[in-house]
Amino acid sequence: MTRIQQLFKQKQNNVLNIYCTAGYPTLNSTIEVMEALQANGADLIELGIPYSDPLADGPVIQESGGVALLNGMTIKALIGQLQQMRKTVHVPVILMGYINPVLQYGFEKFCKDVAAAGVDGLILPDIPVREFETEYGPTVKKYGLDFIFLVTPETSADRIRKIDELSTGFIYAVSSSSTTGKDKNFSNVEVYLERLKDMRLNNPVLVGFGIKDRSSFESACVHANGAIIGSAYIKALQENPDVKTTTKKFLEGILK
Repeated sequence: MTRIQQLFKQKQNNVLNIYCTAGYPTLNSTIEVMEALQANGADLIELGIPYSDPLADGPVIQESGGVALLNGMTIKALIGQLQQMRKTVHVPVILMGYINPVLQYGFEKFCKDVAAAGVDGLILPDIPVREFETEYGPTVKKYGLDFIFLVTPETSADRIRKIDELSTGFIYAVSSSSTTGKDKNFSNVEVYLERLKDMRLNNPVLVGFGIKDRSSFESACVHANGAIIGSAYIKALQENPDVKTTTKKFLEGILK
């Protein structure tokens, strides 16, 4: 059983996944940010690999990725940082990125190296379902990594079933078909999340895009196993790059 599967076995509700950008606010902040998130109640960490053309990311995360790239963050540098991760970070860790830089690094080498460093799963939203099934999935499975797909309110029932069949870990339910960081009216999202719940999927569901505070987190958790917060946390670090202080204050605002 993977760390992600163990997490959802132990905790079926109110699972909090926090997104952070590797190499932000400084190149060497990555592990410090992860340790602070773990210490203050994050159940799961989604670590973003900065990329020059992040299609699904809103302006706040795009800006943090731009800073991280200027700081010198690369996949090679990140994997070097993650070598020591499991000495202090014990919660599940997912890498979120885009396929082009991963292909430049080498897909199998990437899977092998991140798995060896203790990464638990991948989110690569620009891999088509068919290509994952025929080309990339066997390699992901070979190295024991979970793979998380995104679904949106426009995703058909047949496609959701297929994604549920191919996913391991959880399904990332995007609250709308926009980029990250947009404000959401959860009354409009409830019907979509209830539809997912009624499908009785094999995988747990976490809701992302627009979750920013205690109210939106609690609203999301009514209809799913938990939620993902990204832009709001990055914005807090932009306003105060003192990692320990900002992370403690931010997560207290969500959980206490």
